[in-house]
Amino acid sequence: MQEAIPMAKLTQHVTRWMDAALARDPALQARVAQRMNELKLEEDLVALREARGLTQAQVGKLLGVSQPAIAKIESGAVKNLQLKTLVRLITALGGRLEVAVRGPQGAARRARRTVARRGRSRVAHKPKTPAVGLISGI
Repeated sequence: MQEAIPMAKLTQHVTRWMDAALARDPALQARVAQRMNELKLEEDLVALREARGLTQAQVGKLLGVSQPAIAKIESGAVKNLQLKTLVRLITALGGRLEVAVRGPQGAARRARRTVARRGRSRVAHKPKTPAVGLISGI
């Protein structure tokens, strides 16, 4: 019979393996980042609803939709959630939605420096691959 691997050692091994896989594959890294953002949004929606002391059924009634519809949104089962639906949901819960657009790391700083040097009030260049993130807050 094999000895059990201590959980801490197993976690460390898996973490190293995952870090190496992400470093080798930028497409995987982008998919993981996108999914982590989705999970964060779902967690934020649940936390906001629970902070207001409301059930999914109560939120559904506020919005004129069913409890299962709210459950699908909170679980991430809705893949093409419209921004207006998200705004309605967060507003009904007394929160606000912030949308942030970020390009490659450092691109915004470079653009500001370039604009400051040229003395212009417009952005000097566009990042090649901007990323869009949705962040909900209370």
